Amino acid sequence: MFGWKGELPSGVYWLLPFTTGCRLKKVKSQSTGEAKLVYRDEDGELALTKEFRAALLDIFETIDLDGNGLLSLEEYNFFELRTSGETCDEEVWAVCKENFDMKKNELTRQGFMDLNLMEANDREGDPSDLWVTLLSLGYNKALEMTEACPFVIDIYAEKCKPRIKAIYLEAGSWQLNRAICKSVVNKGDAKVMDGCENIIVYTYRTGMRITSVIENKSDNKVIVHVNNEQSRNCLSNRGLAVFAVEVAPKSMMVIYIQSFNKHLSHQYFLSCIQVSQHVMPLNEQEEWLYNCVHSLLH
Repeated sequence: MFGWKGELPSGVYWLLPFTTGCRLKKVKSQSTGEAKLVYRDEDGELALTKEFRAALLDIFETIDLDGNGLLSLEEYNFFELRTSGETCDEEVWAVCKENFDMKKNELTRQGFMDLNLMEANDREGDPSDLWVTLLSLGYNKALEMTEACPFVIDIYAEKCKPRIKAIYLEAGSWQLNRAICKSVVNKGDAKVMDGCENIIVYTYRTGMRITSVIENKSDNKVIVHVNNEQSRNCLSNRGLAVFAVEVAPKSMMVIYIQSFNKHLSHQYFLSCIQVSQHVMPLNEQEEWLYNCVHSLLH
């Protein structure tokens, strides 16, 4: 469990949870067995297996963001975006209301089950589409969640009642990358790369994680060689002890400002910052040593 306590002025703040990729990785090989999702009952009708229903209940709890035991259209659309890349509009939601169990215009657990059963019926028992849903949510063919990590965020304040709302971030979102880089640059230790004053490596350390980012202030693209071979008991999200990171050159942003009858322009040069790696201890019970060498590839 992780917690933070501090003073915040009134305003809107973004909480951006992320995984480093050190431990939670995409599984290279799927399990050989495949769980059964549907079966024919005594009347020949399709039904969901006990194991699949249990997985669907877990999924329901995960996407029920406000914890009221129902799925609003907004909550259901988080599910749809993740599994199909599309969303339901009010018109489609009204059709769902006519065909599935709802309360206060929100989908119940039974309604969610019946919706998935309808999908199985539409394919005459073929579970292909159901597996697309499960795999996109981090489950493997044995109905084990191996590529996802659900979590809960609780917020408290002494003098007000804070409100929290989930928003959708696309994979590789620039907001997340920018936030990580900004945090490391502001809080980390800076070191100019030997022989290249325009390349700076920032390293931010906590008790259980080390993150490094590379800043390129030069006019040219650079490739940085990263060597972790002298580190001990360390696990990098890169999966390799030695690798290379490509960092784009700095860019120029021109801002035009209109003042009365004059047009003024200002040029700002922005350096490019790229995450190098995240590192965590391989064994949390043992001492770990981080010794990383960055060098420029010519």
